[in-house]
Amino acid sequence: MKISTALVFLSIGAVSAFGLKPSTPTTRAIRTKAAFPQSKALVQPIGIDGQRLGNDEFALKSDSSSNSSDALSTRGGGGLGLDIPLLIYFLFWYVGNYYYNITNKLALRAAGGSTGFPMTISSLQLGVGCLYGIFLWVAPDAREAPKVTLDDIVKMLPVAFCFMGAHSASVFAMNAGAVSFAQIVKASEPAFAAVLAQFVYGKKISKAKWLCLPVVIGGVIIASVKELDFAVSALVSACIANMFAAVKGNENKKLMETEGLKERIGSVGNQFALTSILGFLMSIPVFIAKEGSRFGEFTTLFKTNPAVSFNLIASGLYFYGYNELATMTLKKTGAVTQSVANTAKRVIVIVGVALMLGESLDPIKLLGCAIGIGGVLLYSIIDNLVKA
Repeated sequence: MKISTALVFLSIGAVSAFGLKPSTPTTRAIRTKAAFPQSKALVQPIGIDGQRLGNDEFALKSDSSSNSSDALSTRGGGGLGLDIPLLIYFLFWYVGNYYYNITNKLALRAAGGSTGFPMTISSLQLGVGCLYGIFLWVAPDAREAPKVTLDDIVKMLPVAFCFMGAHSASVFAMNAGAVSFAQIVKASEPAFAAVLAQFVYGKKISKAKWLCLPVVIGGVIIASVKELDFAVSALVSACIANMFAAVKGNENKKLMETEGLKERIGSVGNQFALTSILGFLMSIPVFIAKEGSRFGEFTTLFKTNPAVSFNLIASGLYFYGYNELATMTLKKTGAVTQSVANTAKRVIVIVGVALMLGESLDPIKLLGCAIGIGGVLLYSIIDNLVKA
């Protein structure tokens, strides 16, 4: 398990780290003088707007550049018509998410479960990701550091706070109950996003989307009926995570409208690194208030129990890696592809993690899962279907 986990993370790290920064003049000169024929890089650099930085032979068709919803098409034809870098992003996004959920749950169990240290673990997971993000800024030819101002940092605080809140609440939900159940509840995030968009941010939601929400909520209710590991705290925590995530999405849209911010941040990876660092710093007071008095006990556990130390570090790295890859992937795909990708990811994670961790997969729970996630997919594409 440890060997396979390490290999998976190394692969995710390589894809996320070196797929974001274009070659420096020095490395380009070396490649030009080399005796070997020059070939196209497998993973192309991506900017904060999701567009590739030069060499668009493998650039994907997006909603802005093509009416097609097929995100696997390539410009210029050739080969099998597949964008190999995109497929790699999808693969490691899914694998990273799967392994994160497993290592996160194992760390929580080893640290005491419901009487353990969920806030400490969630905070340290962000801290591990921060160290990795900073390492990429320091490592040669990995990623150029952002050039943000203090005013930019202040404007990023709401997004970072919601990011921290969503992550911490998710960890609490998975600590209190089954991971599969927490994921089913988290799939209902569109319901929270719709309410916030309509009544807080003044963005009109179509009637067709509103009609999809009862399907999503109904699926969650059905899944809860036969959930053997059901806990009210797990349900409430997952709903709080959904609320934070919905606010974060809206605040992030406002943030990225700031003039010149995209250029100063530089890349998707830099944006996520900055958000992680700020989120980690804001999680420290919460961790101190909730579990600070027991930190000595947790330190002893970390030093003496490999299941805690290994899974905590691994889950932090997986969380950082898969989130960055998810952002890179979704920036390069159309709305329909994003919806299908997210739906497929949830199904794979829910079923795969439940089988791996021995969680219940009652037929009624699976039925509720199918209805809820199907409702989320319908919510995501219903406007396009109605227009067609």
